[in-house]
Amino acid sequence: MLNKYNFNHFIAYNCVLLLVIEFSVVTVDRFDKALLTALQRYGRISNVELASLVNLSESACLRSVRALEEKGLIERYVALLDQKEVGLTGTVFVQIALSREGQSELAAFEKEVQSIPEVMECYLMTGEFDYLLRLVISDMADFERLHNEALTRLPGVARVNSSVAIRTVTKTTELPLA
Repeated sequence: MLNKYNFNHFIAYNCVLLLVIEFSVVTVDRFDKALLTALQRYGRISNVELASLVNLSESACLRSVRALEEKGLIERYVALLDQKEVGLTGTVFVQIALSREGQSELAAFEKEVQSIPEVMECYLMTGEFDYLLRLVISDMADFERLHNEALTRLPGVARVNSSVAIRTVTKTTELPLA
């Protein structure tokens, strides 16, 4: 018989099940975690060095890395550039509110914002503003140009609020693997 307790338990169980299906978390063993951690830190490490670091044979290490790539855990390999050394000395966080939040307005904004090379990250947000952007700039004149020629001309923009970072306290690309 379905009572209030059973129903709540049923709903809670099914919500957890749906979350697992929605996010489809891939399980990894301790060797996979060690490989992923090492590759996040030392992207150009050779297979021989990687195998030694995680205590696997070279062939097992190579097979494991290829399997992680095939599973989609390793998206791609990149070189991380020094932002200041390439002349992009500033970071600006920009909050953007749209005049309307329909699917077509969101899609139009998201398509156009991707064409601005200085936008390093863009997040759809909850709260007062719809989007949070992280921009890199060479100087304040560069930001003024971006603000006037790109950001305020994006589809549906109603408000723009900007905060200039004084300095970076911590920054990493390494995901924590528990």
